[in-house]
Formats: sequence, structure tokens, C-alpha cells
Amino acid sequence: MTTVHHLNCGTMCPLCDRLMNDQQGSWTQPGHLVCHCLLVETNHGLVLVDTGMGLEDIANPTRRFGRAQPAIFRPTFSVDEAAITQVRGLGFDPRDVQHIITTHLDPDHAGGLSDFPWAKVHVMQSELDQVIKPTLTDRMRFSAAQFEHRPDWATHAEDGEDWFGFQRIRPVPGIDVDILMIPLIGHTRGHVGVAVQQGGRWLLHCGDAYYHASQVTETPQMPAGLRMFERTIAANPKARARNLERLRQLALSQPDTVDLFCAHDPTELARYDTVAPSTR
Repeated sequence: MTTVHHLNCGTMCPLCDRLMNDQQGSWTQPGHLVCHCLLVETNHGLVLVDTGMGLEDIANPTRRFGRAQPAIFRPTFSVDEAAITQVRGLGFDPRDVQHIITTHLDPDHAGGLSDFPWAKVHVMQSELDQVIKPTLTDRMRFSAAQFEHRPDWATHAEDGEDWFGFQRIRPVPGIDVDILMIPLIGHTRGHVGVAVQQGGRWLLHCGDAYYHASQVTETPQMPAGLRMFERTIAANPKARARNLERLRQLALSQPDTVDLFCAHDPTELARYDTVAPSTR
């Protein structure tokens, strides 16, 4: 069976548990969000899905993140949680990371790219356009400092074969693991999920296509703070809502075939027992 390591590459402690994690939670205790990334072992090296926050983010948080996001989400900026630290902790040489597949290029997902400058970085062309040809809104959202090392981009277009009713793109040919990019536009203009086949099941990393585990159940219970942020930050609100409903239907119709999880819900990360030692 394919070995997939589930990593937390960035803990965030926003001001209020009740607004960010649990509708019945505490008003006075901080929230808890994670940056759920994957490290996949293949016959051609390692594939990293998202990178979370990297060493340069931790060393220079204001330059890399600005002032607004750290003030709202209060990242811990822990060296132990950096993807490159965890790759070493699992006994791998970081240079074995040959490919990185990004769900999107927001700062809390792409900060670790600069720790793996030799890796090929797979991204939708429409996502990369927001960084290389940014609008004023894009300049406010994405961190140009995180891409100063000039990543080795591999761009992909929105086409591909069918996967449970979604498009699928095979970004890394020639490896022994089925890894697919699944366009889930909305949160950003080139946002994708990443599907990894593990045995007879699929893992689907949904990135920020949703934020709270209940959103893909029969009874969504979205905390008010997360709901407001999700709607405010969406580049294409209608597409975001449409793809969220498609994901919810996938989760309800294929519970024995596809495991869905998003990037920031700690309860979803806790399902898996292969988290690197430094995050336990």
C-alpha cells in the first residue's frame, strides 16, 4: 500500500474557539487550526502536497505574511512544524522531495516552497497567473516574497478525464502512485484538490475548498467566524459554493471509497496516525 504521511505544517491559534472551531465551544479560549499537508512516498522520490509555513516564514513573518494575517490567525511559527524539518524527522533527505503539488498559493499553503528550491512545483496556470500577473487584490492576498527563489513551475490546464464526476489531471507521470489534481475553483481562481490512491481507497486533500469537517456531512454546523472568512476570501463565490456542494455529495455517496479532508480542520488531521513525530 502507498505510504502517505499526514503532516501539520503550521498551527494557528485564532482568538475564539467558538467562532473558529465549534459552535458550542468557548468564547474565551483560542481556536485551533492546522495546515494539513501530505508527504507521499513513490518509486521516484517524495511528493509533497502543500507545504504550509516554511523556515523563511518563521524567521521573517512580517515580511512573508504581512501584519494582518498573523494578527488574526496567530500562527505559532514553529521550526518543528516546517515541512523540511518533518521530512528530516521521518528519516528522508529533503532532496528526495522531487515534486510539490499545491492546492493553491495562499501564504499558509506555499510558504515552504522556498525550502525545496530544486523541486518541481505543480500548479494550475490560472493560479500561477495571480502571482506572476497580479491584480491589486492579488498583490494584497499573495506573498511575492515567498516566490523570490523562482520556483520551478509546472503549469496545468483545466482539462482531464472523469473522476467521480470531477475533472482529473495527472501532474506527475511515470510514478507508481496515482496522484491527481482535481480542479475545485472558487477559493482562488486556480484552486485544486489533490487525490492520492492508497490501497482500495482515495484520499482527497480539498485544500481550502471547505474549512470545517461538518460542511461535507448531512448536517453542516459551520462556526460563524469561519463562515464569514470563507465567503469574504473567495475569489469566485458562486464556483466555491457549487464545488463545496459537489464535494458534500461525493462524501455522502462514496464514504467507502473516498476520504475527504480540508487543510485546516484539526479533527480531520487527527483521523490519521501517520503524523510526523515532531507534530505529536
